[in-house]
Amino acid sequence: MSPDVTELPKKEQLYELIRANPFIAQQDLATQLGLSRSAVANYIATLVRERRILGRAYVLPDQRPILCIGASNLDRKLRTLGKLTLGTSNPATQDESFGGVARNIAENLARLGAPVALITAVGNDASGRALLAHADDAGIDTRGALRLDGVSSGTYTAILDQDGEMAVALADMALNDRLTPDFLATRQQQRASATLVVADMNLPLDTIAALLDDAARDGVALVLVAVSEPKMARLPARLDGLRLLILNEGELATRVGHVLDSDAAIDAACADVQRQGAQDVVVTRGARGVLYTSSAGMMRLDAPPVAVVDVTGAGDAFAAAVCWSLHSGEADLALACRRGLQLSAMTIECAQTVCPRLEPGHFDGPAHQLNEPVLD
Repeated sequence: MSPDVTELPKKEQLYELIRANPFIAQQDLATQLGLSRSAVANYIATLVRERRILGRAYVLPDQRPILCIGASNLDRKLRTLGKLTLGTSNPATQDESFGGVARNIAENLARLGAPVALITAVGNDASGRALLAHADDAGIDTRGALRLDGVSSGTYTAILDQDGEMAVALADMALNDRLTPDFLATRQQQRASATLVVADMNLPLDTIAALLDDAARDGVALVLVAVSEPKMARLPARLDGLRLLILNEGELATRVGHVLDSDAAIDAACADVQRQGAQDVVVTRGARGVLYTSSAGMMRLDAPPVAVVDVTGAGDAFAAAVCWSLHSGEADLALACRRGLQLSAMTIECAQTVCPRLEPGHFDGPAHQLNEPVLD
């Protein structure tokens, strides 16, 4: 403790120690300050009442993170050297990296400079340890992760054609079913201290339902990110408490139970989802840009032109930029989607799942030069 700090009253000394180390133990605080544990507990209770700290783990109000909940896995990408031919062997190159929708979103957010935490499930194996070590190095708080003995960490294998477009993907994500409501209850304080929760739909149905219930009760904004058409079955019938649902056209069609063969059908489907309780919906359409709900109706933003290197991670980058805008207090979904399209394009034009050129301050300055939104 610096000499200046020691001149402060004991409560302020304690506060400064917590600022320096938000996870310091009460016994360590008592030892350093020459106080009893009960006195330390009383000071902490006072600071909580004053809203200068936010309970266990002593999260400071200006450090409230975006909390990402969902999949972390090892990504394997196989890219054919020529035209992909089914039913036979195709010469290909292989690349291996860290992935998972929630993990990818968290890394993009950390690279943008946002405080971010990740609740995920990994095996207590070499891949799981490497996944968490990489996340820690990126600045992601992984202390809430579930580490499982006797199971393998998740894997995602994508087959790309020679142009970088995905032909098929295979996902082994069963361990995410262990992220149950009972487990998340053990992370309640971490969830309550978040400024925004973003969850992918690798989570079980009852877990997503519990997150919706918590969002409606506690007022912490919740964003859900769809991951595939089959896993749309994990989305509860009622969506009360949901700030934003991000999904693609196929996932939206699965949700409403019929083919969406026109923009008018997409508009009507989004209105259905809003009647189910969602505040807003964003529909991603690849190279055709995005549609999003607004008070004036469905709006459309065209995607910027890109030189495709690898599409893997583009949707996660889009979701991260939108969540970064919401975390920053931006109520303008148009601006959030503009940023999402820009970051998605940046990701498509690099070989990595998360673009390594991304850094804090990326969205500073004037609005990016993308097409203006138009009424759909």
